[in-house]
Amino acid sequence: MDELTLAIIGNPNSGKTTLFNALTGLKQKVANWPGVTVEKKEGELEIKGKRFRLVDLPGVYSLAAHSIDEKIARDFILNERPEVVIDVVDASALERNLYLALQLLEMGVKVVIALNKMDLAEEKGLRIDPKKLEEALGVPVVPTIGTKKQGIEELKEAIYNALKASPLEIKYPSLEPYIERLAKIIENDEKFSRMNPRWVALRLIEGDEDIVKLVKDSSVGSQALEELKKIIQELGGEDEAKLRVADARYRFASEIARKAIVAREERLTLTEMLDEVFTHKYFGIPVFITFVWMAFKFALDIAGPFIDITDMFFGWLAETVGGAIGNEVLASLIGDGIIAGVGSVLVFVPQIAFLFLAFAWLEDSGYMARAAFVMDRIMSRFGLHGKSLIPLLLGFSCNVPAVMAARTLEDEKDRILTVIVNPLMSCSARLPVYALFAGAFFVGREGMVVTTMYLMGIALALVVALIFRKTLFKGEPSPFVMELPPYNRPNWGLILSVTWTRTQKFLKKAGTIIFGTVVLIWLLSVTGPGGYLGPEAFESAELLEKSWVGFLGHALEPLFRPMGWDWKAVAGLIFGLLAKEVVVGTLGILHGVGEEGLAEVLVAAGDFTPLTAFAYMAFVLIYVPCIATIGAIRQEIGGKWAAFTVIYEIVLAYVVALTIVLIGGALL
Repeated sequence: MDELTLAIIGNPNSGKTTLFNALTGLKQKVANWPGVTVEKKEGELEIKGKRFRLVDLPGVYSLAAHSIDEKIARDFILNERPEVVIDVVDASALERNLYLALQLLEMGVKVVIALNKMDLAEEKGLRIDPKKLEEALGVPVVPTIGTKKQGIEELKEAIYNALKASPLEIKYPSLEPYIERLAKIIENDEKFSRMNPRWVALRLIEGDEDIVKLVKDSSVGSQALEELKKIIQELGGEDEAKLRVADARYRFASEIARKAIVAREERLTLTEMLDEVFTHKYFGIPVFITFVWMAFKFALDIAGPFIDITDMFFGWLAETVGGAIGNEVLASLIGDGIIAGVGSVLVFVPQIAFLFLAFAWLEDSGYMARAAFVMDRIMSRFGLHGKSLIPLLLGFSCNVPAVMAARTLEDEKDRILTVIVNPLMSCSARLPVYALFAGAFFVGREGMVVTTMYLMGIALALVVALIFRKTLFKGEPSPFVMELPPYNRPNWGLILSVTWTRTQKFLKKAGTIIFGTVVLIWLLSVTGPGGYLGPEAFESAELLEKSWVGFLGHALEPLFRPMGWDWKAVAGLIFGLLAKEVVVGTLGILHGVGEEGLAEVLVAAGDFTPLTAFAYMAFVLIYVPCIATIGAIRQEIGGKWAAFTVIYEIVLAYVVALTIVLIGGALL
């Protein structure tokens, strides 16, 4: 049976993801769009015996292709030509959402409107007649409430029926003469046979650089561009031409919304009441700080018993497996290397998962957009855009999706600046290091010390951003414009799905990069310049110093001696370049224990004092991001900026750690 392609698109916060999940269920797969680290979700569904591949396009406000998300969505529709595009329209903000719907119709694709969030529209006092909207637009309109899975079967029926329909031609009376003049020229080239000539004409008038280049390289290029030049002059210049097109769309959208909204009653909504406090000029920031503190408090406290259980399990497993294998080399590899190394990282999975859960709840509730709004005044003082807050906050869970999230910033300078300071936000991978050292050297003050690390990361990110804005990216951040979505009741299905996806990525890293790293560390620990040392190296500090790990640690130890760190601590930092979680695994292997008992061993060995331990935590916070993050930076903004990020963070980490030791030593 042939598989047909569908696409689902919509404004951010329109409920698109909820509808995508309702349509596809568990038949989903996640990858990246070609050439960028932007997540691509696909799902499968069947309607009346026909199989469909449903592609979840990025949430966008338009198809102007100014941002990466907009370009991905536009190019997919142009090149893949899906059979039907499902446009998820937020009924509570109908007029604004119709702008995207009109752009889709301009492209000549078959469209089905999922009129979502009907319950929120009613709460705001809006009564919308789907039939009148359908008549005005000329395409199927299905009312839905995604969170309650209402209207899903009707939506499937509309998709099936739309397969036989013909695309609608949309006309703007004030622009028709200009569109016709260009379209007649463009349709003479077979190169544009898969595109709607009218849409190409509109994009030329709007100055779309990609389309202008495409037309220029065609057989009708010189004629079309000459005609375009005349039209632009008649419209009063490039800027005026763009405004005329946008104005035509907005007028059309306004007229359609006016016909569809049959009753309007002004009501004070729950969202408006909460925003009186949450976005208040003075109360907003304390509320934001409270929510972030609660998220970390929740993750650290709730995860405690689960960490203890996981800790006990891996301790038992290493001992049991190691004792059951007769070959001492294999027993050491599995017990001292794999189980002790990977276990010392996986023991912190409950903590990380609960942190992901807390942030997923804040995102789904609609509060994250308020946080960006509230913090914009502070962010702008440090040269950052208000929208930078969301990528920076996501950096608390994982820097890779956080770097990807910066693509929503339209201005290139704002985007690059946000990306290169993002690794200073303390991702969940660093949490095992903080938990280990805070638990070992700051008993009773663990929460305060860990919080200090996060605050230090935020402070450094702001200071570094200000310095770079004054030197590398001169100018003011672009104006802050962002939609504040209504507050949502918790959609626990979606929240748990997001939490599992993020936790799964961490577990995959543990099963690949971390697994490979701990095996490499084991191998470098039982061998050295003098040859094979044997598993006894884990029980003999003298033997371990003769290993390759000891060799590398000793080679770099003079650089870090001013901080009071020995070669084992240095070796942990070396392997932490691959993934920050590996620092704990490395220390566990080098001290011949898993996570269980590692804190006690570090204290008893005297390798660290509270001061040097604090400096070590700060160094881990700041220095080179993991390989995955470096790859994401390179993919998003280029190799030059990825190299720059690595270099400046190493220098900054060294300076901050040394300053902590010197000032702390002088004061204590």
